[in-house]
Amino acid sequence: MTHPEAGAAPTADPDAAAVSDADAADGDGADRPPAVANPRRALAVVIGVVFIDLVGFGIVIPILPFYVRSFGVSDAFIGLLAASYSLAQFVAAPTLGRLSDRIGRRPVLLASLAAAGVAWVTFGYAGSAGARFGPVAALAVLFASRTLAGAMGGNIAAAQAYVADITPRDRRAGALGLVGASFALGFVFGPAIGGLLAADAVVARADALLPAFVPATPYSLPSFAAAGMSFLAVAVGFLFLEEPTRTRPAAAGGRTTAIGQFRDALASASLRPLTVAYFVVAVAFAGVQVMFIPYVADAFGYDATAAAFLLTYVGVLGAVNQGVVVGRLSRVVPSRTLVAAGSVVLAGALAAIPATGLVDRVAGGVALGGPGWLTLPLLALLAALAALSLGNALVNVSLATLVSASADDADQGAAFGVTQGASSLGRTVGPPLMAVLYTVAVASPFLIGALLLAPVALAFGRRAG
Repeated sequence: MTHPEAGAAPTADPDAAAVSDADAADGDGADRPPAVANPRRALAVVIGVVFIDLVGFGIVIPILPFYVRSFGVSDAFIGLLAASYSLAQFVAAPTLGRLSDRIGRRPVLLASLAAAGVAWVTFGYAGSAGARFGPVAALAVLFASRTLAGAMGGNIAAAQAYVADITPRDRRAGALGLVGASFALGFVFGPAIGGLLAADAVVARADALLPAFVPATPYSLPSFAAAGMSFLAVAVGFLFLEEPTRTRPAAAGGRTTAIGQFRDALASASLRPLTVAYFVVAVAFAGVQVMFIPYVADAFGYDATAAAFLLTYVGVLGAVNQGVVVGRLSRVVPSRTLVAAGSVVLAGALAAIPATGLVDRVAGGVALGGPGWLTLPLLALLAALAALSLGNALVNVSLATLVSASADDADQGAAFGVTQGASSLGRTVGPPLMAVLYTVAVASPFLIGALLLAPVALAFGRRAG
C-alpha cells in the first residue's frame, strides 16, 4: 500500500495491502540493488547513532524530578515537563519523517541530533537562570529546552526509515528489533551515568576544574553530558553515515501538517489499525512508565536504588528480546500474529504486577532459604517483568515491521513519523491519566492498561487468521 500523501491510490483490496512480511518481500523485491555500499556497516552505524543519542536522553532521567523540585515548585511540574517532551515529539515526528523522505535521512538525523545537543546544554543552564532571574525564568528555560529536545526526538522516524531503506523487507523485523535493542541499552546505561555524574564527589571535582561560566551542579553535569552524547552522535553520523539510495524519492508536493498526515493515515485501510494500535499500546504501557516505581515503593518498600536495579533488569531483557528473540521469531511467525500474541503476554504481565505484592499472603509466608532480600514476591515480580519485556518487544517490533510493509520505499519516513507521533500522543495522554487512577486504586493503572490491550489482541489476531 502506498501512503496516501505520495499521491498514489491505495490498493483496491485492503487485506491485500496488509500482507505478511514474506508476501511483502515478494512485492518489494528483496532482489533490488543495495541502498548503500555496505548495508551491514550502515545498519551498525545508524544503530550506534541511536544508541548514543538514547544514552544521552537516559542520562537526565534520574535528575529530572529533583531538578524541578530544586526551584521550590509543585511536583505537578514534573508531570507537565514529561508531557511537554512527548507532545513535542508527537507534533514533530511526522514532519521529520516526511522531511527525511524529501531531502534525505542523513541530513535530518544530523540536524536533529545537533539541535538536541543545544537543547541539553540549555537545559543545564536552567539553574543559572533561576539563580539570576527567579524560578519562573528557570521553568521557562526547562520547558523550552525540554520541548526542543522532544521535537528532535522525533528523529526516530527517520532512523527507522533509514533501516527500512537499507534492509530487505523479509529481514526488516530483525533490523528494526536491533533499533529497539539500542533503545533498551540506552536506558540501561544512561541513568547509571546520570546518577554517577550527580554524585557529590564528581560535582565537587568538576567545580574545581571547569571555568566559572560553566555551572557544576548535580543537575547541570548530567545535562551537559547528554549534550556531549548528542554531539558525539553527530560526529559519528557525519563521518560514517551514508545516505541511502531510494528507488523513488517522495514528491515535493505542498506543505502538509501533522494533523493532515494523521487524517490521511486514519483514512488508510492498512495504516489506520497500526496508528490506532500505537496510540492504544502507549496509553496502556503508561501505567508502568509512571507508576511502577511508586508501586514497588508502596508494596515492597523499595527505595530508588532497588527500583533502579529492577529497571536495569528490564532494560537488559528488552535488549535481548528486541535484538535477538523477536528477530528470530519473525522469520517463522507472521508479524500480525506476533502483535496479537505480544498484546496477550503484555496484558497478562500488566495484570500480574499488582498481584505480586500479595504473593506472600497467598503462599503463607513461605521462606526460600536464601539471602533475606530474595523473597517469593520478588521472584513473582521478576517473572512478571520478564513477561512485560517480552510482550512489549513482540508488540513494538512487529508493529514497526507492519508499518514498513504498509508504505512504499518513497514514504517510509512519513509512515514511521505518523505512527511514532501516535505513540508520542499516547505517552502524553497516558501518564497523567494513570497517575490519577493510581490515587484511586493502586492496581487500577495496570489493570486498565491490560484491558486496553484486549481489542489490540483481538483485532490483530482476527487479521492474522
